[in-house]
Amino acid sequence: MAGISLRNIRKSFKDAQILHGVSLDIADGEFLTLVGPSGCGKTTLLRIIAGLETQDSGDVLIGDRMVDDLPPKARDVAMVFQSYALYPYMTVAENIALPLEMRRLSALQRLPLAGRFMPGARAARAGIDRDVKAVADGLGIGHLAARKPAQLSGGQRQRVALARAMVRRPKAFLMDEPLSNLDAKMRVQARTEISELHRSLGATFVYVTHDQAEAMTMSDRVAVMMGGHLLQVAPPQVIYDDPQDLAVATFIGTPEINTLPGRIGADGRVEVIGTPWPVTVEGQPGAEVTVAIRPEALMVTRGAASDAIALVGTIRHVEMLGAETLVHVVASPLTRPLVTRIEPSAAAALKKGDPVALSTDPRRVLVFGKDGKRIAVRQSTPALTPAARGVTVHV
Repeated sequence: MAGISLRNIRKSFKDAQILHGVSLDIADGEFLTLVGPSGCGKTTLLRIIAGLETQDSGDVLIGDRMVDDLPPKARDVAMVFQSYALYPYMTVAENIALPLEMRRLSALQRLPLAGRFMPGARAARAGIDRDVKAVADGLGIGHLAARKPAQLSGGQRQRVALARAMVRRPKAFLMDEPLSNLDAKMRVQARTEISELHRSLGATFVYVTHDQAEAMTMSDRVAVMMGGHLLQVAPPQVIYDDPQDLAVATFIGTPEINTLPGRIGADGRVEVIGTPWPVTVEGQPGAEVTVAIRPEALMVTRGAASDAIALVGTIRHVEMLGAETLVHVVASPLTRPLVTRIEPSAAAALKKGDPVALSTDPRRVLVFGKDGKRIAVRQSTPALTPAARGVTVHV
């Protein structure tokens, strides 16, 4: 196994700049996910690691070895594609065995009939069969060995693709949206299986997806890409709780983080809708900022609230999701509804058109500058407890 280092990778296709000097270190045995919207360059970066694309400049190291001039087969990495890339005319066992046959058998030994009688072919094929069976049984597809891909479900084909990658024990696994063709239920199961596979192998995994649920649930670290730039690389919970860029904050999290326009007052306090909040930041007085609050950090109260941070509005929509309820509130003069996530029992008495107030703990307020970069909060005053406020939270 080996770590991967990317040093100032740049890539263009004709006049379009796809990657803008991407640098990233992936530790040996780490599960790192590249996540971002379509067209952000994450698949291109993965293909450069694999050797399927050539960067315009920069270096790729696998372990301590520079691999820029090596073809894909010499880099000792295994790539699992979105389409699985299984040969339809081969059985499951034959698909899994193929990379071992290409490595362990000579051209003559691979001949369909005569090859089996070549010196050493029988012993080599016996070893291949043992390795294929061990990997297939480990992934729970040993009983499917004689079937063709057309006879398999999407989840089974995905396991075959994984088995084919695993069987030759590469230095790293590169996965390009391998779950995108599965239904929602199968994706949840497959996420667990891939995470368990990573733990059991201890191998380096580089995983590409636009699905933030996959990124957050499977990864040791998440690398958020936008427009060919790496905006932030950190553990999933840090990405969620402590985003360093507004684009990261809005991309990660469902429902999307609430954003409000604000400005820095003369005393450094952030003003929202003309009201100073107990949140003080470093910055030029009068500068425009964006205030962001996660849905679960907003509390709903009936009528008015006595908090220093409070927005009065009207419920536009109550969205029942079973385990949680999302309440959409229009707070004048904002045109975009604010969303709060609450317990279903707390939402039982709420309905469309009810006047409510939204409040939050100042310590959970995030502030971003006009350039989208995070502004450090110098001081914030803790919110009063519900008992001290004399109001009911989560009606």
